Amino acid sequence: MKKKVLFVCTHNAARSQMAEGYLNARYGDRYEAFSAGTAPGTLNPYAVRAMAEIGIDISGHRSKDLGVFDEQEMDLLVAVCEGGLCPFFPWAKEEIHREFPDPSNLTGTDEEIMAGVRRIRDEITAWIDTTFGEA
Repeated sequence: MKKKVLFVCTHNAARSQMAEGYLNARYGDRYEAFSAGTAPGTLNPYAVRAMAEIGIDISGHRSKDLGVFDEQEMDLLVAVCEGGLCPFFPWAKEEIHREFPDPSNLTGTDEEIMAGVRRIRDEITAWIDTTFGEA
């Protein structure tokens, strides 16, 4: 039976989307990942591009409100937001808070923003490999 993992950040636009896509692509034999936001926005096109560079297509994802998952039991809730309030989700058996920088705060040229999103993607994927790859 696959363990259910819910990644949560504020807008469900980049960090949680990249984490969901990567966990499903890399460890989908053992985990089923989902993502949601406390104030959902729009899928970040830089996150879509960054994931495509490593062979993972998240272009069909959409931002979802955390409420979509009310009363759905999850094995693990992973809050990937920086600071602020983390969501209360009583249906998770376990919770982890792991901060990653918010790509929406990046500024500069297209290439500078893309380079920042790649760094965040690489931090997220390395953390997932370490955390879920050994299980």
